[in-house]
Amino acid sequence: MQLTAKASLNHALLISICTPEFKGDEAKESLAELARLVTTLGFKVVGTQSQKQSSTKRVNVLGLGKLAEIAQLTGNKGVVEGREEDADLAEEIANEAGFTANSSAVSLDIPSENLPYACADVVVFDCDLSPSQLRNVENQLGVEVFDRTGIIIEIFSRHARTKTAKLQVEIARLNYVAPRLRESSCGDKERQMGKGAGETTLELNRRKIRDQLAELKRELVSVQDEMKGRRTQRSELFCVALVGYTNAGKSSMMRAITGSDVVGENKLFATLDTTVRALHPITQPRILVSDTVGFIKKLPHDLVASFHSTLAEAHDASLLLYVVDASDPSFRSQLEVVHEVLEKVGVEDSKKLLVLNKSDQLSTEQQQALIQEFPDAMITSARNPDDVSTLHKYIVGVAQNEMIEDEIIIPYTAKGIIGEIRSSMSVTKEEYEYSHIKFTVRSNAIDLERLKKRMLNL
Repeated sequence: MQLTAKASLNHALLISICTPEFKGDEAKESLAELARLVTTLGFKVVGTQSQKQSSTKRVNVLGLGKLAEIAQLTGNKGVVEGREEDADLAEEIANEAGFTANSSAVSLDIPSENLPYACADVVVFDCDLSPSQLRNVENQLGVEVFDRTGIIIEIFSRHARTKTAKLQVEIARLNYVAPRLRESSCGDKERQMGKGAGETTLELNRRKIRDQLAELKRELVSVQDEMKGRRTQRSELFCVALVGYTNAGKSSMMRAITGSDVVGENKLFATLDTTVRALHPITQPRILVSDTVGFIKKLPHDLVASFHSTLAEAHDASLLLYVVDASDPSFRSQLEVVHEVLEKVGVEDSKKLLVLNKSDQLSTEQQQALIQEFPDAMITSARNPDDVSTLHKYIVGVAQNEMIEDEIIIPYTAKGIIGEIRSSMSVTKEEYEYSHIKFTVRSNAIDLERLKKRMLNL
């Protein structure tokens, strides 16, 4: 079950189900975010519809009247096709909902078609649908129907690049697809006619998915062990993790403070793979910066679980930079999402800095208001060299504060050790004596202890 951009599948109609717990501005912001998710997949959002319901768990997720209305907007291809009264209703809806400025339920960009309401060939719900709900709505509308989780998983599938990310996403995708598999009519006939006394096609497909999941999980454990080993090797260095909502500008900030070529695009989930680079200009000892996967509201549980190992970069970091898009009016609720996800993976006590990014898109008055609201935060723009320099100095300052200062006496004959000290430690003072150099250095406790043991063997 995968969504594919093609000529006959381009126009998406978005549906918001408003409940007593999910309504008002929250529902509007979520629907706007869903539009960005669908656009990221390459589809054109041609309209939105909403309906108030007591719950999204009802067997019929939409009321009959709303369902009939949406059927007209999707070309009446489902159960209402061919009924005269519905054709009259279609014309009435087109004139009335009509795509006029006064319509609050629908706002469509209408292509030049003979039937202006028959322009959506994909329907996307801004909630999770059960397999039976999904099947019912598809039968009633006659077009492909997706829920929010299906869209997010598809985006993750397309954007995964490394082996780890691909394994994690495929596990989440198969967990999502398995309960939504449907028996083919051919398989049913074979069973009914007695041609196959064994498993149906559906049962075979489900067993195949179970086998795939078992194999993928074994492979993922092996890859995660390798990742854990690499993190252990880096554990002696000061590590900074960029965390935040998707499209907050983490990759752009990563590029700015490390001088790297990390890919960053103005779209949701452009980065799924954890990237680690050294802070630039280079410091002694080196400071590492990691760019982690972005978060989003209603992030599917399977994806949170799958990316637990990736988020271990944040768990092991000495400093977390909470990067938010300060130009987005909803960044406060986005920040709450980041807190919630990081709590799930056990990141609670790490030192944190709130980075209010994209300040170049804010007025002076807006920046001043944010400074008053978040006095401990840093307002930056990844495009402003001065802001980047200020953030660099802050990171170095925090790293220096965690280091230990000590004096080390090195004989002139120990040239290899002298070079190692200068390349891996912060040398604050050098005093040259007759037979040795006395270094005053700042470094972490592990490196200092290792150096002292080597000195004993000279």
